Amino acid sequence: MPRWLPRAMVLALALIAAFQLGSWAFHQLTGLLINILIAFFLALAIEPAVSRMAALGMRRGLATFLVFLGLTIVAAGFVTLLGSMLAGQIIKMIEGFPGYLDSLINWINETFHTELRRVDVQEGLLHSDWLRKYAQTSAAGVLDVSAQVLGGLFQLLTVGLFSFYFAADGPRLRRALCSVLPPARQAEVLRAWEIAVDKTGGYLYSRGLMALISGVAHYILLQSLGVPYAPVLGVWVGLVSQFIPTIGTYLAGALPMLIAFTVNPWYAVWVLVFVVVYQQFENYMLQPKLTAKTVDIHPAVAFGSVIAGTALLGAVGALIAIPAVATLQAFLGAYVKRYAVTDDPRVYGHRGRRPGGPGMLTRARRLWAGRPGGEERS
Repeated sequence: MPRWLPRAMVLALALIAAFQLGSWAFHQLTGLLINILIAFFLALAIEPAVSRMAALGMRRGLATFLVFLGLTIVAAGFVTLLGSMLAGQIIKMIEGFPGYLDSLINWINETFHTELRRVDVQEGLLHSDWLRKYAQTSAAGVLDVSAQVLGGLFQLLTVGLFSFYFAADGPRLRRALCSVLPPARQAEVLRAWEIAVDKTGGYLYSRGLMALISGVAHYILLQSLGVPYAPVLGVWVGLVSQFIPTIGTYLAGALPMLIAFTVNPWYAVWVLVFVVVYQQFENYMLQPKLTAKTVDIHPAVAFGSVIAGTALLGAVGALIAIPAVATLQAFLGAYVKRYAVTDDPRVYGHRGRRPGGPGMLTRARRLWAGRPGGEERS
């Protein structure tokens, strides 16, 4: 046996053990790493406001606390209004359930010539095996729901603490990171940090502006239809449709449709039509103009980044994918050498016209004047 073979075998086993240990630790800490990533992007989003307040002489810790306090008050107020609205609508639907059931029974009796009664239907529902199994399953799932709620609150607290420290100690964190890098690398890291702050803030700014426009538009519709809680529903549609990627629009429109249905079934149809039409207007008219100045990312790239982020990190990846890709695109743009595009009609999609050349209307006017290649006659 060669003398180096035992040492090589021990080294190989040690590397395998270290890889297994690292893989196990990474899987155990995946939730914490995702929370830290969310906290980092949240800190980048509030960094401009904190820095602006710190520039006025306020301590960064106090400025960060005031920003978080404002966000907490707004979120708590929105959740309180939404909860009261949902509770009121649920109570209204429960009180009106006998009337809905009587209407359904009358329609069935008239259509199919049956003799159903509400008492028989209610007794059948109360003594059905399906209802008993559903009640048992719901009772058993109360503990699971409670555990999920507590876990969600703990994750929210973790994200809030990390984002507070990232925002309050941002300069110290940057100094600590730059202290282990050479000067050239320090400039690149600081530039990447600045781009990330700019793109993340721009993304949230554009989303917030579109949420405001969407909320006002849906509020006007719901108020004109006489749907109750129109202001809260407008805020709900604006926030959910903009900050939950891909399916946020459909989740946002479901609640106003349900409440509009309790007023008049045709109102739900009108809300559905308006949601679809407004979504097309937002996708093709509003969103490109707003995001072009803030995020500056192609719609196809944005859509692909959302799909990739969802596949990697789920809903969290879908939410942070666009600012992350925009940051990476802006940072790498400085290192990509660009050249002048050749003057070839195939590059611009028109074989008969080059950029800057006369258009079809100009050529037609020249032909009408009798001088195709020269100036028009006076």
